[in-house]
Amino acid sequence: MKPSILLDPNSQPITTPKLTLSCPILDRFLAGGIPCKSITEIVAESGSGKTQLCLQLLLSAQLPVSLGGFSASSLYLYTEYPFPDRRLRQLSLSFVDSYNTHLGSTSYDPLDKVLVQAVDDAHHLFDVLLKLDSFLVQKNKTQWPIKLIVIDSIAAVFRSDFDNTPADLKRRLSFFFKIAGKLRALAEKFGLAVVITNQVVDFVGNNEGINGLRIGNLACLYTSGRRVCAALGLSWANCVNTRLFISRSEEVVGEGSGFVEEDGKYSVNMRNRRHIHVVFAPHLPPSSCEFTIRREGVFGVESRDQFVANSSQ
Repeated sequence: MKPSILLDPNSQPITTPKLTLSCPILDRFLAGGIPCKSITEIVAESGSGKTQLCLQLLLSAQLPVSLGGFSASSLYLYTEYPFPDRRLRQLSLSFVDSYNTHLGSTSYDPLDKVLVQAVDDAHHLFDVLLKLDSFLVQKNKTQWPIKLIVIDSIAAVFRSDFDNTPADLKRRLSFFFKIAGKLRALAEKFGLAVVITNQVVDFVGNNEGINGLRIGNLACLYTSGRRVCAALGLSWANCVNTRLFISRSEEVVGEGSGFVEEDGKYSVNMRNRRHIHVVFAPHLPPSSCEFTIRREGVFGVESRDQFVANSSQ
């Protein structure tokens, strides 16, 4: 876009289409949802809910534009086995129950609009991305376009394919930029939303951030009582536009809820709490939101301080 257009007071504001998470609280937290023409990364430890969010997005993409969807299909590239087909089927049944009046047919099956491809390593992932240019072209108007690509997860393909040697680290860095560059090109050309999950590793050191360098809004990341950082380091962090971090913690449910078991040991009722944090994003302020995972899907938790600034964390 020309600078003169940006400076023109009569020009219309630039709006980016966004994909709903099918939850008003989470949509409000993310200023409308997951943006198109951009790479959004979700970082979390195993079992925190990052895959659950991705599966929900696969279904949300099928909603009409009036409900925050794309009226489109989605592509799910998974790198870790097994594929969560049972959970996706469970979510799809709830999806049909919630939006049956908007889907246009009583026999509508959301899984027909979800394309799935296993990816073995970084080379395989790059080969798949190279073939998407022709695959993403809409052949006819009756065919649903693909508007969402999910890669779950990016860390697995690089951990299994490269050793910790100078030569392999250089090759890995080259693949970072090749894969990210191709994803950005596809997102820009076809107006896609791209979502990537990433794992965490334990942080070792006395300084803030990675090797003393702070990345994003949070001074440090904590989950399950551990200090962690996103896998793949600073080079990969520069390849994504938005980074979201999911933290998990345990708390005692209710004051005085403990009880004494038969062996005399004192027990308490515990529950998991999950929060999603904005680590960095060009369009979002530093904030966090609690969410819960139920049989029907992932839902934000309404609270007075859910969107407070968290740059001091």
